[in-house]
Amino acid sequence: MSRITPVLALAACLLPLAPVLAQSQTAVPNQVSMAAAPPASEGAPPQRSLELSAGAQRLTGGFGNWRDLTLRGTYGAGAHVLQGELSQHHRFGQSGTFVGVSDTYTFNPDWHASVAIGAGDGAFYLPKARIDATLYRKFLPGRNLVGSVGVGYYDAPTGYTDRSVSLGAAYYFEAPWIVEGGVRFNTSNPGSVKSQQQFVALTWGRNKQDLVTGRYGWGSEGYLAVAAGAQLVNFNSREASLSWRHWLTPSTGVLVGANRYTNPSYRRSGVNVGIFHDF
Repeated sequence: MSRITPVLALAACLLPLAPVLAQSQTAVPNQVSMAAAPPASEGAPPQRSLELSAGAQRLTGGFGNWRDLTLRGTYGAGAHVLQGELSQHHRFGQSGTFVGVSDTYTFNPDWHASVAIGAGDGAFYLPKARIDATLYRKFLPGRNLVGSVGVGYYDAPTGYTDRSVSLGAAYYFEAPWIVEGGVRFNTSNPGSVKSQQQFVALTWGRNKQDLVTGRYGWGSEGYLAVAAGAQLVNFNSREASLSWRHWLTPSTGVLVGANRYTNPSYRRSGVNVGIFHDF
């Protein structure tokens, strides 16, 4: 068994805290999450969990407030880890529903990959279709450096598409620290608008006890729909977030998060709370 099996289990707890990815690939802070599950580990018990969370966001500039309710599930079967998400949103004055599924497959102790697909119900800020694929590789004798390369496609109801390539790396120290960083290069059409988003993140804590994650992202965005017939194009943005995951028992816990996002048109700040259970 790999030395970093415990920290990969810890990563499983962090994935639901990843930035939501429901808007566009360029708008990393505002989107519905399709993050991959951690790979299956030989000899580890099957991964089975449910998480229910709710969020509220306040926007300036007359854009109204957001509400989100999300149910996520994880089921491990052999070398596969399957995930599903059903989320209900109210953003920019319109309600919408997103459904996504993903599969993470472990090839061997060094390599694993994930594929995720998702779609909205026609709300202008949700994708008509979204596909993401990522390949992961562990490095160093202890396999505690994990690199990744991914590609993505996003088709928006408002008439634009995103195609992206992303690179990332995470270094797992002996508990309690994880350092992560990544960059996404995106091309949006029409107009062949080039954009780039970066992030860095630091996690402190131990699995089944407490996990605290701070994250900062910044860069440019191509398209961001703010109404059925209006969107921001080619602008800069940044986001900071802090998340805490606390276990009440060995299998059940709560999560709390706060974030602040800014772009030239508005500021968005809010909180997220939830409960999770491992079976």
